[in-house]
Amino acid sequence: MTRLQNKVAIVTGAASGIGMATTKLFLEMGCKVLCSDVNDDFLKELENELSSYKKESLIIKSDVTKRQECIDIANEAVDTWGRLDILVNSAGVTPRHAPSDWNYEQKWDFVMEVNLKGSMLMSYESVVHMKKNPGGSIINLSSIIGLVGYSDTLGFSDGFNPYPHSKGGVIQMTRDMGVNLAKHSIRVNALCPGFAYTNLTKGITDDETIHKKLIELHPMGRLGTATDVANAALFLASDESSFITAASIPVDGGYTAR
Repeated sequence: MTRLQNKVAIVTGAASGIGMATTKLFLEMGCKVLCSDVNDDFLKELENELSSYKKESLIIKSDVTKRQECIDIANEAVDTWGRLDILVNSAGVTPRHAPSDWNYEQKWDFVMEVNLKGSMLMSYESVVHMKKNPGGSIINLSSIIGLVGYSDTLGFSDGFNPYPHSKGGVIQMTRDMGVNLAKHSIRVNALCPGFAYTNLTKGITDDETIHKKLIELHPMGRLGTATDVANAALFLASDESSFITAASIPVDGGYTAR
């Protein structure tokens, strides 16, 4: 299938979880993909995974919280393939990824910088190039926890967990960008995954008690997979979603409808 034939994409956080699943699916659908990630070990794994797509993919280590690195990523995609059509802002962290000795303010800054600022910077630098095309699609990765608060049965937040704050910000950024970039035929949407089996959630899904609670919160009786979210990203990246913008779409097995 070639639903993304002749299109060029950037995927951040491409070396694991949802980012990797999206990268592989886009390549299968005929897209050329610049893969960005900051983790050396994950990048080595990605290189092995994409060994059959060497001409269609480009793997770059980069930090989306650094403006110049975002500029470089966007320029590299255009210099290599002549255009930029799609951006998937999949790079993200939780407070669990911060050093354990950091205080709540340091953890809040860390999560907001990656999840919100990183998505803004990469979007800004991508739009510079997308405006030269007949349109583009930006797909932001938010979360169900950007739409609702953490369930009090999970004990993940006391109201000051920066993860829901950052993901709520991504949703509002998506609305504002979507409305304002529509005149350039650039669509901006957010995906809001439920709890899924990825490296991001491994620390909690490995706990049998928490795992059971999480499943019970999803009416479909299971957690999601990275592929579930990648399939939704494919739809938003393709021309099939040409009249959808500024939307935040749950991919959550019914979690937010409870």
